[in-house]
Amino acid sequence: MAKVKVATTWLECCSGCHMSFLDLDEKLVELLSKIEFDASPITDIKDFHPVDVGIVEGAVGNEEQLEVLRKIRENSKILIALGDCACFGGIPAMRNFFDKDEVLKRVYIETESTVNPKKVIPHEDVPKLFPSVKGIDQFVKVDVYIPGCPPDPRAIEYALKELLEGRIPVLPPELLSYE
Repeated sequence: MAKVKVATTWLECCSGCHMSFLDLDEKLVELLSKIEFDASPITDIKDFHPVDVGIVEGAVGNEEQLEVLRKIRENSKILIALGDCACFGGIPAMRNFFDKDEVLKRVYIETESTVNPKKVIPHEDVPKLFPSVKGIDQFVKVDVYIPGCPPDPRAIEYALKELLEGRIPVLPPELLSYE
């Protein structure tokens, strides 16, 4: 039996959801007999090829993140939104309370540790910031949601095992946590 191909990526986030994925510990080793990673920020492989399952952590806040999201979606049969940022915007969406130009000014000019004598916001190397941060389903079709900040590793395991059995997972209440 061929292994299920999986690709993961992170967008605007803290990477805690991928850490929860790694917190599967020995159960991850068991899963590796059935799944194969094609691309992942953990392996630093950034090109997406056709896969069975795409897993996205993080929200969308700029053009570059949207491009990455669209690439993984177009190459994934099933797309999973992993964590509150991907599902709802999460902590990065706190930026939505401020004007994007105010945010850029604060980050590149006003922070106490910034050394920017010309007081210029870089434009060439900084992806264009969107006016607000949004969950990924505002841009692409999502097939499975695994909320949590970060999600419980048991929820990730449950979802992957359901997918391996050919079922679209619906998380039972005991695996949903909003801590």
